[in-house]
This record gives sequence, structure tokens and C-alpha cells, in this order.
Amino acid sequence: MQCPGAQYLMFITGYSVAAGATARLLFGYDSFGNVCGQKNSPVEGAPLSGQDMTLKKHVFFMNSCHLEVKDVRLSSTILCVASCPGEQLDTLEEVQLFADNNGSFLCVYSLNSVNYTQNPNADSLCPRLPVPPSKSFPLFNRCVPQTPECYSLFASVLINDVDILHQILSGIMSGRDTILGLCIFALALSLAMMVTFRFITTLLVHIFIALIIVGLLFVCGVLWWLYYDYTHDLSIELDTERENMKCLLGFALVSTVITVVLLGLIFVHRKRIKLTVELFQVINKAISNSPFLLFQPLWTFAILISFWVFWVAVLLSLGTAGAARVIEGGQVEYQPLVGIRYMWWYHLIGLIWTSEFILACQLMTVAGALVTCYFNRNKNDPPDHPILWSLSILFRYHQGTAIKGSFLITVTRIPRTILMYICSILEGKQRGPWSRCVCRRCFCCSWCLDKCLRQFNQNAYTTTAINGTDFCTSAQGALQLLSKKSSHLTSVQCFGDFIIFLGKVLVVCFTVFGGLMAFNYNRALQVWVIPLLLVAFFAYFVAQSFLSVFETVLDALFLCFAVDLETNDGSSEKPYFMDQEFLSFVKRINRVNAVRAQGAEHTSRNEEGAELQPVM
Repeated sequence: MQCPGAQYLMFITGYSVAAGATARLLFGYDSFGNVCGQKNSPVEGAPLSGQDMTLKKHVFFMNSCHLEVKDVRLSSTILCVASCPGEQLDTLEEVQLFADNNGSFLCVYSLNSVNYTQNPNADSLCPRLPVPPSKSFPLFNRCVPQTPECYSLFASVLINDVDILHQILSGIMSGRDTILGLCIFALALSLAMMVTFRFITTLLVHIFIALIIVGLLFVCGVLWWLYYDYTHDLSIELDTERENMKCLLGFALVSTVITVVLLGLIFVHRKRIKLTVELFQVINKAISNSPFLLFQPLWTFAILISFWVFWVAVLLSLGTAGAARVIEGGQVEYQPLVGIRYMWWYHLIGLIWTSEFILACQLMTVAGALVTCYFNRNKNDPPDHPILWSLSILFRYHQGTAIKGSFLITVTRIPRTILMYICSILEGKQRGPWSRCVCRRCFCCSWCLDKCLRQFNQNAYTTTAINGTDFCTSAQGALQLLSKKSSHLTSVQCFGDFIIFLGKVLVVCFTVFGGLMAFNYNRALQVWVIPLLLVAFFAYFVAQSFLSVFETVLDALFLCFAVDLETNDGSSEKPYFMDQEFLSFVKRINRVNAVRAQGAEHTSRNEEGAELQPVM
């Protein structure tokens, strides 16, 4: 069976290459269809098109202080220039002198610089005076005016009034250095969490939980402080700055809720820390039989990065897909192709499904390697190359299982994405508390469903590795086995998953916090929502890729344990496959539960797992 993204990638890539023009978006283009910084082909009916702009790399707006949007296009004539005017030009003589000294012509190409002061039509062919000082900003190489009044108008028109896709792309491109730095920071945090879990001790767990508590409180407090600073900033003029303030309030509210919930859960489960340390020692013992499992996330991360870079490149091409059309004055505009917006949604679905498929392959590989080592009678002689064996089995027989599991996640993600889009549209309208409550409840329910399906898929993948059955059969068998497992053992497993989840929270929380602090230094030209969501998305997938090794080993270990108890009784004829350390851990849990049962016999008599009695 083929990868779910194979046909999608071939189709969408071919379409974007055939119809898109990424250079127009990355380097900018003038009003006559010329891409700045490149040689151009002529457009029929546009006499000023097809020029060599190799030395003219900057986009200049002739009327940058008087920009208007008419019929979804800017009213100002746009030119490609060699450099932006660094000082204010008050007369045409100064414009001519700037052109002669710098080789940067600020009037329409058909007007020679020697005629700037002599042509009677110079007022319509040259920029409106005075020309404000400007400098090139990494926002598609545009010359951004530096005077406060022109800057405010220019930014509000250029960012707030253009197509939504260009708002998204401008936010990504203008903050690309910050986004790259935050992605590297998320990678470093994920590696630190993986090392912590690999060499975990009781002291490290206490330090880790203390760091989580202090970090959550600190991040929550700083978010509210930044929001207070925004609300009392009298210099806020742009719509983007107001959007940033709303985004900051949303992050502060979400952070507060998460902080309260996590602190409550940590307080409730504080007495299970010692058992959790022993549990992670059992996990690390299982990983030591195949130490290269810890490097599996690096391959997954590299594949995800390669795919995401490719996905963004295709998105940029789709954003510039359009047919050239000549309008009055010999100018050129690009008409968006019919159905291109639906193509963006199709591209988004491909991103989610393919990313989930890559993660599913990692989960199946780790589960297969662990199953191979667990069901090996001779613990002193582990099997050779369990990871390569697991990969070969995956790609030969079980790609369909990974495709089905990733498709289930995608199906739940799509309604949630649509719901977020609808709620964001309603955000700008007058809506009452009832509609806000409905949006939040629907989002919470979809999030819970997503988490349940991920656990459901993980159990199905492990059962597939054990029995070699298809996805549906494996899922049914896993549910039957887990329904018989001891509730006490399940609670310890759940707290182990909770500790791993805290590690993911730490990575995402501090990465987003770093993004807020970084973007706060440039408030006006940053649309915080898209870059922050992109960074949060990346941080989540990186943390999920690295820490899911421990999560997968933990869940697969207990599922193998359930199968072991189902098929063996610990006798000499049917000995358990589990090693002595895991067996001692299970006995310790039984002893702890027995002590609790003696102290509260009337509440826990029926809570002892019957299937664990042979282990005693």
C-alpha cells in the first residue's frame, strides 16, 4: 500500500509548479509584472514588462504615504529600485540627484532621469512629494517608510487590508529568523527532556516537577503582565497590534487554565512519585536492550522537517498561482485561479495526514522492536537488530495499519480546524457568551477525542506487532486485553504517561513563551497568531517525536504484560516472558495495594486485579 501523501504530493506539487510563481512572493514585483531582482519575460500588451531587474532588488511604492486599496489591489504604482531612499526627498531635483548618484530610479521606467524636472507629466509619473525616508525591511524586500505617520498608514494598509494568505505568509517571512531560533530551542528542550527521562532518579523527578510548577506560574504571570502592558500602551494604532493584544489575552487565559489543572493533578498524584521512578527504571531497562530506540526520533524529526520545508515551499507556490491580466495604463495584475482556495484546504489536509503517518510509522517501529525483545526467552541474549527487523515488517506488511490510524487522527483534526476557523471569523463579530461557550466546549470535546484516538491507535499498533493482525482486529483485541488489566497497575501507567505529558507541556509552554518575548520587541509588523501557532505546532511535534519513545515503550510494555498474563501462568510449563525487574515491580505494586486495602478494606476489597494473583 502506498503512503497516504504520495498521490497528494505528486498532484499538489505538479499543480503548484505549473501554476505558481514563488519568486513573485519572495522577491516582490512591480505594477508591470516584473519580478524584482530577476530577468523577466514580457507580458503581451504591457510595454514596460519583460525588463532585466537583476540589479533592482527592492520594491518601492510611489505613494507610500497615501496607500489605498481599490478593488482588492493597491492604488499606488509599484516599482523595482536598486535602493530605498534613506533620506527625505522634497523636490524633483532631489529625486533626480538621488537617481544619478545611486542608480535608483523612483519614477516610472518610461521616464528618463534627465527629464524628471522637465516632463510636464512628472507629477503623475514620479512619487508624490515629499518622498519619505525608507529602508528595506525583510517583508518581501519592500521599502518601508520610516516617518511615523507614513509608517502607520503603510503598515495598516499593507498588512491589514491584503489577502488573508499574504497576511499569513508575511507573518511567517518577517519573523523567519525568530521562528528558526524558537524551533532550535524546542529541539534542545526536547533533547533535554529525553536525557532526563533516560537517567531519571527520585531527585530528578522532584526537580522536574518543581521546574514545571515554577515555569507554569512564571509564564502565566508574564503573559498577564504583557497583556497589561499592551492595554496601557497609548501608542497602539495598527489593527495588527490590536490583534496581537487579543492573541496575548487568549494565551494568558489558556495558560491560566492549564496551570490550574496541572497543579491540581500534580498535587493529587504527588504520592506516586517513588513508584513512577521505579516504572521509568523498568522502561529504561527495556530500552537498554535496544539502545538505538533513542535515536529513532532523530530520523523521524529529519523526515518531518524535510516534509514541512517541502510543504511550505508548495504553499508559497500556491499563494502566487494566478494568470497575468493587463489593465489600464499598461499595468499587470495577477488574477487568482478558480478554486485555488479549496486547494489550500486540500494542502492542509495533506499536511496533517502525512505528518501523522510519519509519527505512526515511528510508533509502530518502536513497538515492534520492544515486542521482539520482550517475547525473547533468553534475556541475556537479546535479538540482533530489532529496529531494522521492525522496520522491514512495517513496510512489508503493516503500512495499511499506519495509514488507517493516521487517517482516524486526521478525520478528528479536520472538524477541529474548521471549528477554529469559524470561531476566529465570529471573533470579529458581536457574539454572546452562549456562542463562545459552544465553541470552547466543542473544541474541548474534539481535543479529548483526539487524545483517546491516539491511545487507541497506540494499542492497536502494539497488538499488530504482537499478533501480525490488521488494524481493526488488533484494536478489538487490545480493548479486550486492557479491560482485564488491574486498575492499580493502570493508575501507575497513567501517572507515568502524565509525567511524560508534563515534559511535552514544558517544551511547548517555554517555546511559545520565548516566541511571545521575541515578537514583543517588534509589535507593529508582526501578526503574532500565525507565527506563534506555527512555532507551537512545531514544538508539539518535536516533543511528541522525542518523548513518544518513552510513552510508546511504557504503553507497549504494559500491553505485552497483559498478553503475557493472558497466555502464561508463571509455572515451569508456562513461565512469564517478563524479566525479574519487571516482575519485582509488579509485586511491589501488589504489596502497596495490599497495605492500602488493609487500611481501607471496605472501599478497596473489589479493586485488586485478579489476574495479578499468580504473580504474587
